[in-house]
Amino acid sequence: MPAIPRAIRRTNPITILLAGLLSLGFLAFIFSPSSNAATTSTAKRKFDSAAAHPLSPPTAPFQKTASSAKGKRPPPPVVHYHMNNLTTTSDPVANEENVLILTPLARFYQGYWDNLLALSYPHSLIALGFITPKTREGNAATAALQAAIAQTQNGPEEKRFASITILRQDFDPPIASQDESERHKKENQKARRSAMSRARNSLLFTTIGPSTSWVLWLDSDIIESPPSLIQDLTSYDKPVIVPNCFQRYRNDKGAWDVRPYDYNSWQDSQTAADLAAKMAPDDILIEGYSDMATYRTLMAKTADVTEGRDQKQSNTAGWGWRDRIAGQSRGS
Repeated sequence: MPAIPRAIRRTNPITILLAGLLSLGFLAFIFSPSSNAATTSTAKRKFDSAAAHPLSPPTAPFQKTASSAKGKRPPPPVVHYHMNNLTTTSDPVANEENVLILTPLARFYQGYWDNLLALSYPHSLIALGFITPKTREGNAATAALQAAIAQTQNGPEEKRFASITILRQDFDPPIASQDESERHKKENQKARRSAMSRARNSLLFTTIGPSTSWVLWLDSDIIESPPSLIQDLTSYDKPVIVPNCFQRYRNDKGAWDVRPYDYNSWQDSQTAADLAAKMAPDDILIEGYSDMATYRTLMAKTADVTEGRDQKQSNTAGWGWRDRIAGQSRGS
């Protein structure tokens, strides 16, 4: 009878059986499909929408490619975008429509950022864009924003945004302070609004991409808004919809109350048209100043703010508070 090798004699049959079962379990784990369909779908969507090159629109995250042996990246490819597949519907979640939220940011408010994090719209479909002034306040706001971004983008995946862009203004701000009393002075409005338009145009044209379905302008001092804000606004299926803004204040009785704040949406009047006809090309006509009465129908003054209002019937899409300022959205 031939001798049994020493190594085999010392091997327990139970050990061999356990090793075999462990191997089978490992192979099943490797080759079986993931049970988390939502995670797989999110990851695939991010990969499919990723930019193909650093020069691609920044609203899509860029997936870096390996450099060549000489350390040089390949030239930019010719990218084809199928714009016919882009939709803007009243059910953007089901249709996976990308939303670009843009904010000129001179001061950072934690309440504003908390509202972004609380949005119930899938964050994988949201791109953020910011532009900040090169001032002491702007530098502080940029630092606070970067800290908030780092914490969010390194946190739970469902809270992360598809992409975030921060721009710095390349021109000096027209006024030094962003205090409400200073920025609402009538003599500051022309220069201030001109700078605002310039900054907003730079932000929009730099960040909008071929997959952007909706653009939401959201001021940085909006510190309370509903998590369903995007779904509320898109549900009206309008090309443009404007939110009203209301301000919290202490009334004569010392109690908190609200009042219309934003007068930038109106139905024009003949008085305003006559005033504009007499103005120079560089003059502007603005609301909220007693010495420039236009008698326009202000949207903020027509909003139904009663507690029992039918929000859909009154063409109202929700509430938001803006640095003690509220926004009630209405169709344009």
